[in-house]
Amino acid sequence: MTTPVPPLRPSRVLAKLRAGEVVSCTKLNLSDPRVVEIAALAGLDCVWLDLEHVANNIRDIENAVRAAKAYNCDALVRVPRGSYSDLVRPLEVDAAGIMVPHVMNGDDARQIIHQTRFHPLGLRPLDGGNTDGAYCTEPLQDYIRHANEQRFVILQIEDPEAVNELDAIASVPGVDMIFFGPGDYSHALGIPGQMDDPRIDQARQAVARAAQKHNIFAGTVTGAAGIDRCVQMGYRFLSVGADVVALSSAFRETAAAFTGVQAKGTDSLYSANT
Repeated sequence: MTTPVPPLRPSRVLAKLRAGEVVSCTKLNLSDPRVVEIAALAGLDCVWLDLEHVANNIRDIENAVRAAKAYNCDALVRVPRGSYSDLVRPLEVDAAGIMVPHVMNGDDARQIIHQTRFHPLGLRPLDGGNTDGAYCTEPLQDYIRHANEQRFVILQIEDPEAVNELDAIASVPGVDMIFFGPGDYSHALGIPGQMDDPRIDQARQAVARAAQKHNIFAGTVTGAAGIDRCVQMGYRFLSVGADVVALSSAFRETAAAFTGVQAKGTDSLYSANT
C-alpha cells in the first residue's frame, strides 16, 4: 500500500539549518519549470526564484514551486517591495520561503514579520484555501502552526544603513535569516562590482556575527571558491551560480569550439553539385 504524501510539506532548508548543516542554493531567472527540475535533480537543497528583477508572474512561480517539490527541493522566492499581497502570494503557492530585499532597520523588519507570520508572531492575512493550506483540507490550527514553523522569512541586507542597524533587524522575532547581498552593497558604496574591496568583506562578516548573536541564520551569495571561507565566517545558506550564467558559459564554450575550424574540400564539393 502506497504511503500518502503529507499535504503540508516540511522545509528541507530548515531541517538542514536546524541540524547545523550547510544549505546549497542556486538562482534561477528562467521561468520554465524544467530548469527547476534540472537543478533539483542535480541535488541542490534550494532554488532561488525571483520576482524583484525578473519578468516572472505568480503563475510562473507556482509552477516552479510545484516542480521543486516533486524532487524534495525547497523553492525560495525573492519578492518585490510592495503591498502585503506581494509578500504572501509566494507563500500561498507553497514556496518554502521568501526573501525581502533592501530591509533597512528594525521597524522595516517588524512590519515584514507582521505581514508574513501568523499569530502569535504576526497578523498575516489568513486564507487556507491555497496549496500551502492543502486547499482547506487541513485543520486551521495545523496550517497556521506549520506555516510559522516550516516556512522561512529572509531579510536581505544590501545597504550600509542596514549594516548599522543589524542588531535591530536580527533581533525581531520571526526572522529566520539575514542575507548579505554584496552586489547592491557594492553599488551603494559607489564601487559597483568591486567585490575585493575590504568594506564588502567587513560587511559580510558583520552580518554573520549579527546572525550568530541573535541565534538566527546567515546567508549570502558566493562563488564556488568562496564556500569554505563563508562557512568559516558562520554562513550556513549559500547561493552559488545562476541558470543564465551556466547557460552563457556553456554556449560560449560551444561557440569557441568552432573557432579556427575550416571546412576542407568545400569548393570542389560545391562545384560537383552545380
